[in-house]
Amino acid sequence: MLVGVLVPAAVLEGFLRPDLPWRVVSVAVAVGLVPTLLWRRTRPLLMIVICFAVTGLAPLLMGEPSSEMYTMAYQLILPYALFRWGSGREAATGLAIMIVSASLSAVTGRTAGPDVIGAFTALSATAALGGAFRYRSRARSRELDQVKLLEREQLARDLHDTVAHHVSAMAVRAQAGLATAESRPEAATEALRVIEAEAARALDEMHALVRVLRRDRPDEPADLAPGRRITDIERLAGRSRSGPAVDVEISGDLGDLPPSVEAAVYRLAQESVTNAVRHARRATRVEVRVTADDTSVRLRVSDDGDGGLVRPAASPGYGIIGMIERAHLLRGTCTAGPGPDRGWTVSAVLPRTGAAT
Repeated sequence: MLVGVLVPAAVLEGFLRPDLPWRVVSVAVAVGLVPTLLWRRTRPLLMIVICFAVTGLAPLLMGEPSSEMYTMAYQLILPYALFRWGSGREAATGLAIMIVSASLSAVTGRTAGPDVIGAFTALSATAALGGAFRYRSRARSRELDQVKLLEREQLARDLHDTVAHHVSAMAVRAQAGLATAESRPEAATEALRVIEAEAARALDEMHALVRVLRRDRPDEPADLAPGRRITDIERLAGRSRSGPAVDVEISGDLGDLPPSVEAAVYRLAQESVTNAVRHARRATRVEVRVTADDTSVRLRVSDDGDGGLVRPAASPGYGIIGMIERAHLLRGTCTAGPGPDRGWTVSAVLPRTGAAT
């Protein structure tokens, strides 16, 4: 589009300007350099060299000081492009070429002093503008990369929480069914029913994750977890028949909580219960307590095991790290460690506002 506009403009100026020396040569130079704009992004330094070489040789061939055409102002786009898309080495080389060219014009008298100052000012302004847009573009790119990284970490946590919880429940029920299949054949049927229900819940949550990823407006921030509320924690109660019993108690003002806070509390409780069921040594009971006041929501999950969680040495897992990161995203805190008396305790405090960091 620039070429289509500038070529007729240069020809028209050549016909209308009576003071233009060497009219044919001047128009030919102006028109001949217009295509340099087509490669200003991919070859900015080469286009600068061509432009300044031609404009420097043209006055020598004409044998008189140059009288630049007004249309040649499009050359200011090239220094901008050099500092906008060129590498640092190309920008330094191009700047040196421009300074040397302008200095030779002033020394040889082909360009008056005020014109040299004006040329330096224009070149400096366009170069600074290109550098500013380059910095802004890179800052924006880094910001987008950071957002993508956070969303990947968030998705990894959600996938871990969903898959680990439901698959753990299916594994426990499968083991229980196998252990009692000979003495109680109906236990295998019951285990299959539980596994089927857990698989259906896992599929539902995976579909919810896909809906978040395929939301219609990409500019909207994704929820910290899709579609879970604090009241859903009650579903965790009594679901581990072959492991410790899970007791849930929810109290306090739970109204007007942001969805991100409710989802985070549910995920923290879910992961804590999953860890206790799978890894707590000789635990018989897991207590889940959720309380809310005017400023925060508190979660406490504790078991009565022998203390600590047993994990294979080669598979430390990412559950606790994910819980801490999830709470940190909402400007909250999460700690996990041995309880004051026995067992393992997870405590989390999230602000009611749900202000994400």
